[in-house]
Amino acid sequence: MIYCNYCPGYCCYRLEGSTLLLTATDINRMARHLGISDGEVRSRYLENKYTFKVKTDGSCIFQAPDRMTKRCTIHEARPDQCRRFPYDKPCPYLHSEDLLAQIQPRIEKSLHQAWGKPD
Repeated sequence: MIYCNYCPGYCCYRLEGSTLLLTATDINRMARHLGISDGEVRSRYLENKYTFKVKTDGSCIFQAPDRMTKRCTIHEARPDQCRRFPYDKPCPYLHSEDLLAQIQPRIEKSLHQAWGKPD
């Protein structure tokens, strides 16, 4: 998926009603990557038993706020659901103006804040 190399992380923003489902394998992979225990991953980064916490802008807790591409800070250890997206289909964010309209302003605001620029 060549486009993903230049994507600002549209799929890393939680939309209303969506959930990233994490498995025990995902949590263990992240723990090894971060050099902490599975329990520590759960207490620091999980909102509930099955999904990450999000920042105030709705972005994944592991998303770097200060760069436009390659924003996942745990890319090598990312969950299976993230690895598989968009599930051998075209990226839905490129084909839906409604989705882009929800996410693009949040990305721009996040980048402006990280770069110290006014909205």
